Amino acid sequence: MKKQLIIIAAAALGFAACKGGLQKGPAGLEYTINEDAKGDSIKVGDFISLNIVAKTEADSVLYNSYETGRQSQTLVPKSMYDGDLFYAIMKLNKGDSATIKINIDSAEQKGQPRPAGIKGKYILYNLRIVEVIKKDSTKEQEFQTKINAFFKAEGDKEKSSEAGKITKYIADNKLVTTKLPSGLQIVNTVEGTGEKLNMGDSVMLNYTGKLTSGKVFDTSLADVAKANKTFNAQRPYTTLNMLIGMGKVIKGFDEGVMQMKKGGKSILIIPSDLAYGEQGMQGGMIGPYSPLIFEIELVNVISGKTIPALPTMPNAK
Repeated sequence: MKKQLIIIAAAALGFAACKGGLQKGPAGLEYTINEDAKGDSIKVGDFISLNIVAKTEADSVLYNSYETGRQSQTLVPKSMYDGDLFYAIMKLNKGDSATIKINIDSAEQKGQPRPAGIKGKYILYNLRIVEVIKKDSTKEQEFQTKINAFFKAEGDKEKSSEAGKITKYIADNKLVTTKLPSGLQIVNTVEGTGEKLNMGDSVMLNYTGKLTSGKVFDTSLADVAKANKTFNAQRPYTTLNMLIGMGKVIKGFDEGVMQMKKGGKSILIIPSDLAYGEQGMQGGMIGPYSPLIFEIELVNVISGKTIPALPTMPNAK
């Protein structure tokens, strides 16, 4: 498993951290320690793994590590100012959980960038510290070995749970699949017409990519992106145009589309070894050993001809 650190997906917005009931602290925040485990407080340089959920005042979810199935990991940096997120984390320890109400205006006055597109005065965070590996500058190699062991254990856990995730998704959605020798599973929801595709044919298609949790991580359809709160005004939402069977995308996507015909719609259930494998997708929400779901509509096929490609789909592994 790649030992990358997934930096917490939030600006260093703050809260102070006295343990107890509802508390107030620097930068206008309010917080509650929901579970207070006993132990040594986190310090600068420690490695931590945590689950975190961020919401707006209107209860719109900005980020949810439970939904992606991936805890966030980081080496704890120095606080940017008294009351920022890491200032707060360093008042916690392994096993603690907290609910935090961040005043965005106050954080902005402290020099933190205001999150784009967020209405209201507050962001609400719920977090739980799952693991802490204490930094010891006199035992750097031992510290790194412990981190490596943590990532290996997490990878082994994800690997062993992959088959169950696929089985559960199929059962929960009452799908009847066709399983190919590669392990790819396909459901044809609309049969297409025309000849079978050949390697190198140009295709135009719409797609939506999901995790087995149902979380949408990418789509070519603006209405789907808006409905799933992944819309990005900076990217084009249009058909993906590409040469099929040429390794331009992940193996399972290539293989699945090759089974389709023009006008067809299919659901692809792609095991991780045909997607992003033990590495996951760097910088994205696709973790190691993550099976992927793609809903695809094959809009058009041009045999043996090239259509200019649009980079709206994750690259091949």
